[in-house]
Amino acid sequence: MLGPTAHIDSFTRDNLPPADQWPDFLLDGFDYPEHINAGVELTDTMVEKGFGDHTALIGNGRRRTYKELSDWTNRLAHVLVEDLGVKSGNRILIRSANNPAMVACWLAATKVGAVVVNTMPLLRAGELAKIIDKAEISHALCDTRLMDEMLLCQEMSEHLISVTGFDGTSNHEAELDHLALEKPVLFDAVQTGRDDVALLGFTSGTTGSPKATMHFHRDLLIIADAYAKEILKITPDDVFVGSPPLAFTFGLGGLAIFPLRFGAAATLLESATPPKMIEIIEKYKATVCFTAPTAYRVMLAAMEEGADLSSLRAAVSAGETLPAPVFDDWKAKTGKPMLDGIGATEMLHIFISNRFDDHKAACTGKPVHGYEAKVIGEDGTEVPRGEVGRLAVRGPTGCRYLADDRQAGYVKDGWNVTGDSFRQDEDGYFHFAARNDDMIISSGYNIAGPEVEAALLSHPNVAECAVLGVPDEARGTIVRAYVVLKDGITESEDTIKLLQDHVKATIAPFKYPRSIVFTQALPKTETGKIQRFRLREAAKSE
Repeated sequence: MLGPTAHIDSFTRDNLPPADQWPDFLLDGFDYPEHINAGVELTDTMVEKGFGDHTALIGNGRRRTYKELSDWTNRLAHVLVEDLGVKSGNRILIRSANNPAMVACWLAATKVGAVVVNTMPLLRAGELAKIIDKAEISHALCDTRLMDEMLLCQEMSEHLISVTGFDGTSNHEAELDHLALEKPVLFDAVQTGRDDVALLGFTSGTTGSPKATMHFHRDLLIIADAYAKEILKITPDDVFVGSPPLAFTFGLGGLAIFPLRFGAAATLLESATPPKMIEIIEKYKATVCFTAPTAYRVMLAAMEEGADLSSLRAAVSAGETLPAPVFDDWKAKTGKPMLDGIGATEMLHIFISNRFDDHKAACTGKPVHGYEAKVIGEDGTEVPRGEVGRLAVRGPTGCRYLADDRQAGYVKDGWNVTGDSFRQDEDGYFHFAARNDDMIISSGYNIAGPEVEAALLSHPNVAECAVLGVPDEARGTIVRAYVVLKDGITESEDTIKLLQDHVKATIAPFKYPRSIVFTQALPKTETGKIQRFRLREAAKSE
């Protein structure tokens, strides 16, 4: 039974899944008032608790305290309501790299009761347009450095009526910033219901249109009060650093919600390469890091060369499988375990994890407080310990797709079935086995193979193609494309670069195929379906 709503625009509540398709929600111990606003809880409430002078955000060369962040977000909230006409329940898209201004825009939009869609700067206009049409987004806030694709997208959209630029640097030299300077630092935030949708997290499916996962105000607080509190044991002295985009729920949790919920500080990097993260860890004595195993490999090498990462007390790894040698090397070098875990956009954040005092190499761990997990067979019944099956989980968060028939496929008998294959050992630990074959995870990014295929096929030189992930020592997995060229096109390095550049220009550049293999024909069934498993077998035998 849903609680009261403060949304004037009822779009998200109207488009929740049918009640009989919801997962079971295990909310014991996660008690929040009927009306609560996550944006207020992470700013104004923290000031009231005495954290006003504590550093909240570090980025683009300056620190901002909780009081400064509270004032900043309240000024922005005034602009959203008074100048841009935002109503509670409207969807607002934010386009930016990881920086304090993006966090401030997200918090301000949350305070006015809007439903936020955070997006990566790498997305092209066509990709943004799909998101805007799906969520019927009316307003966008965009870092002025990324405005070109946003304006191009606006021309393509019937829903997007307002695009406002903000300054992602520290200069406050953009329209949104100028308007905010004229506003008061106090704002009467919308008293959203705990069951009002606050965030839409888009996840790349392997086929079809993007899926939007719907998360309530209470959900944003639950992931902090469950995983971050139990597993990370955050204190106000912690300093966070990491590489995941804030557009990913993994990044939004690890680099914004978690530190702000507990009075800690977050360092934000627009380009979070391993060398830059190492620099930040050394400079600010960061204590908690969120990144993928590929980055931790670089950090291990840097420590061999004298880098001082001794301030790190928690190294969280997610986004791709953590190889046992990396776990073992990290523990040998630092004396501390890496906290491998698994989450999902549908679940909002990590729900199975290792602990500081309970961990194993090549193991994902046990369910986070409040969650239950099991391994099931095709018939939905639990398989014996040690057997590989599909991972099913339930807890205080869960899957709610926005107006999407795929809800019935993700939720079965009250359980969220994630699409990951796992086994559970006799001691109750969960071990990762495999991913859905069409989804490629490279350096922590989810890449849908069919999307890359579509981009390649849009080039006039390509007759046919098939895309899959192949192992790579540095990135875990890379995107490989098997390409059949049209008659008369030369197989050459120049053609490879031409096709790679075309993909980068068509979809987000990180999705491009790092390996292209030319072939005269693709293996197919009698009905013409490409046999990707034969390509995978060939790749394994290389």
